[in-house]
Amino acid sequence: MAASAPLVLGVETSCDETSAAVLRGENELLGHVILSQDVHRLYGGVVPELASRAHLRALDDVVDAALAEAGVRLEDIDVFAATAGPGLIGALLVGLTWAKAAAYACGRPIVGVHHLEAHLFAVALENPAAQPPFVALIVSGGHTLLLWAPEWGRYELLGETRDDAAGEAFDKVARILGLGFPGGPAIERLAREGDPAAHPFPRPMLGPAPRPGEPEEFDFSFSGLKTAVLNRVRELEARGTLEEERANLAASFQAAVVDVLVAKTARAAEVYGCRRVLIGGGVAASRALRSALAAALGPDAELFFPSPRLSTDNGAMIARAGLFHYLRGECAGLDLAARADLPFPGMTGR
Repeated sequence: MAASAPLVLGVETSCDETSAAVLRGENELLGHVILSQDVHRLYGGVVPELASRAHLRALDDVVDAALAEAGVRLEDIDVFAATAGPGLIGALLVGLTWAKAAAYACGRPIVGVHHLEAHLFAVALENPAAQPPFVALIVSGGHTLLLWAPEWGRYELLGETRDDAAGEAFDKVARILGLGFPGGPAIERLAREGDPAAHPFPRPMLGPAPRPGEPEEFDFSFSGLKTAVLNRVRELEARGTLEEERANLAASFQAAVVDVLVAKTARAAEVYGCRRVLIGGGVAASRALRSALAAALGPDAELFFPSPRLSTDNGAMIARAGLFHYLRGECAGLDLAARADLPFPGMTGR
C-alpha cells in the first residue's frame, strides 16, 4: 500500500449515469468521467433493463478515460469503491461486479458504498468546511430524506418521503406538462416564465403544525401534489387554456415543492440548534431551492451545496465515501452483494 494518501477508484452505476473517478486523499480529484444515458428520454423515465445494458457497454471505456485523465494505471489504484445500493439492482450489479473483479485482479481492497451517504460526501469533497455536525437534506429522483449528522458515519433519520420522492414528482409533473425527461431542469426553465402564485397548489404535510416529535414534523409527501397538478391540467384542457397556463403551472408546482423542502429543513436546523446545512442529490442543483433555503436560513447560516456536476450521480462521491470507510477499516470481501434497498450505514431513528 502506498505511503502517501491512498489512490481510490470510485465506480457509480446505480441508475442512468455510468461514472468513474480517481481520487487521491480527501479532495484531490485527478480524473472524473460521467456518461449520461439519453435513451431514457424516449420513454419519459429510466428503463431499468436499458440502463443495465448501457452500463455494460460503457463502463470499461468510462474507467479507462478516468484513469487516462488522472495519468495513472489500474494497477496504481490502492482502493476500489463501488456503489452497492440503493438503486436499480441490475445497474448496481454491473458496477459492483466490475469493481470486485478489478480489486481481485489487482490484489486490492474493495469497499461497498451507500449511494445516499455518498451524496453527503460529494458536498465535503468540494467544500472542506462542510463537516459535521450538520442537518442534511438529500433530494433526488428516488429519495427524499432529512438527517441529523453529529459526525461522519453517525446519522439520525428525521424524516423521509411517504410516497413519491421530490425528484420523482418533478419527473411525473414534467411528463404531465409535456416537458420531457429529466423533469427538474425542464420545469425550472419553464417556471422562470410563470407566476408561482397563479395556482394555489397544496403544501403537503405543512398544514397545522404537528407537535414536536410527531413523524409529520419532518416527513414528506408529494404524490397528492402531483395529483393536484394533474387535476388542474385536465380542467385547463377542458377550457382550452392549458397552453397559456403551462408556465404558471410549472412555477406554481415548483414553488410548492420548494416551500415544503425549505420549511422542513429550516425547522430541523432550528430544533437541533445547528446553523450548518448540507443539501445533496440531483434536486440540489435547483436554483430555486438554493435561493429559497438561503433566504429562509438567514445570512449567519452555513449552507453547502455540491456543484451541479457533483449533484448528479457520480464516481467522485463514491470514491470519497469509499475512502472514509476504507480508512475506518470497513472493507468488504468478494461476497459483497448489491442491494436495491441497502440500509443507510450508521443510521438510527425510524
